[in-house]
Amino acid sequence: MAAMTTVPSYTPSLWVRVCHALPRLDLTMQMRDNIFVPDSWEYQQTLLVLSSLSAIALVISLLVVLSFLIHYCCCHRGDRSEGSDEEEEDEDGSTGHGYSGKKGRGICCVTWVAVAAVTLCCVAIGIGFYGNSEANDGMYQLTSSLLTANYTLASIDLLISDTIAGLQLSISGPLTTMEELFTGSKPFLVSTRNCRRLSENVMNLLSSISLARSSIGAGLGNDSSISGASIIPLTPVPPSVAPTVVPTSSLIPSPFSPGWAANTLMVNEDYRWLSYVLLLLLDLIVCLFILLGLAKQARWLLILMTVLAWLALFLSWGSLGLETATVVALSDFCSDPNTFVLNSTNFNTGTSSDVLDYYLTCSRRMNSPFQQLLTQSQRALSNIHTHLSSLDRNALPQFPKAEKSLREVQQILNSTEGNFHQLVALLNCRGLNKDYIDSLKGLCYDGMEGLLYLSLYSFLSALAFTAILCSLPGAWRSFPSESEEYEDSDSESEDPFTSHQARRQTASGSQRGAMAPFYNYPGAGWTPPFSSAPPLP
Repeated sequence: MAAMTTVPSYTPSLWVRVCHALPRLDLTMQMRDNIFVPDSWEYQQTLLVLSSLSAIALVISLLVVLSFLIHYCCCHRGDRSEGSDEEEEDEDGSTGHGYSGKKGRGICCVTWVAVAAVTLCCVAIGIGFYGNSEANDGMYQLTSSLLTANYTLASIDLLISDTIAGLQLSISGPLTTMEELFTGSKPFLVSTRNCRRLSENVMNLLSSISLARSSIGAGLGNDSSISGASIIPLTPVPPSVAPTVVPTSSLIPSPFSPGWAANTLMVNEDYRWLSYVLLLLLDLIVCLFILLGLAKQARWLLILMTVLAWLALFLSWGSLGLETATVVALSDFCSDPNTFVLNSTNFNTGTSSDVLDYYLTCSRRMNSPFQQLLTQSQRALSNIHTHLSSLDRNALPQFPKAEKSLREVQQILNSTEGNFHQLVALLNCRGLNKDYIDSLKGLCYDGMEGLLYLSLYSFLSALAFTAILCSLPGAWRSFPSESEEYEDSDSESEDPFTSHQARRQTASGSQRGAMAPFYNYPGAGWTPPFSSAPPLP
């Protein structure tokens, strides 16, 4: 006994269950659990409330940055006047750069805060690149599965159209010729008419398959186009060369067509991926140039990076709000996707929900809704083949002119049977259900994980830029002013061979009084002892 193949199944991931279990409140403050109605205004209000939380966080971060700006602009203005009285004492214990110990500790604190914030921003950027890649992989898997499903549906459409076109061609051509030839023989005429009746029965049965109903109706109404059609058995090509555009005969209403959805998602995903890459590169450039501005103490570079940091802060909180709403909506969909697809799909006339439920679940206990139609069609084709074999044995010896028409009908019947076997295989639920499960895994596993990582990136980058904007005023205050740099350059250009300590002692000596001349050493007042030698002239 052959081993039974397992049908793939989908179960919501842990993150989907956690995000779906979180309570959400709409504007009427009513709990909304286990409901996913994206077209509902109440549900859209719920998403707007969730996304507005990031706006509240943005206002809080702006207030924090504003408080730090007020602190550095107003509070430290009085510190400068108080610190001018202590400059003499601070200069004695200053370092080689001329900064005091207290001021040096402040500069060190500001530097370390800026470095820690930039490091956090770089970690967030790494998380963002990983999340963007995961989301892109999930969308790629989703679009690939949708294109494969679209090709399967297009193949079913073409197979049914070719089968009906071949049967219509046999009815209007060789079978009509055979009826004219067998006018004098009643048994042969009855067999020919039975072939016509069975062919029409097969056409009616295949036309009742709703997956390709619209195109079949168009084909049946246009006999002139069918009369010149050539029946060639359709061999499906690999999904890599599957058509990415839905045929003119729509299989499903256009808003729910897999090909239309795949093309729309691919375009939107390209823009989304590129936008996040540009945002990540902007954050990375801002962080690197902020470090460069702190190291070089370049005020113009720090001003430019401050403006870009404000822009990055707004973009981070904005992207966090959009990602939060998307994660919530996606978790609601992925918790029970079958129910949403069944409730939101517009069926064609005469199509029941059992057809879609059969392909979504693909349970062993469910029978194909097309099983009865396919069985009756198979029996009708077998009966047609039996009648043609009987005519081949009995009618051709008496009516040799009917051989050409009979061979044409047999050839069309062979092509029709080949298409019919392929149609039976494609109408099985395993192929379409596998594409459906793969699309759900790509969207609800990789896509959901990527969105969560992107949300974490947006939150961490927003915190990092808030800390950076709070620390930049302190870094600005620690930079030496132009007057200080000019005085240092003038004092050092006086005597390049005089050390900094000697210049300081010189300056302090000038304050106490005039310095003694260099020849006024301790032994300058010493007189030599008495000598017997006569004095020199």
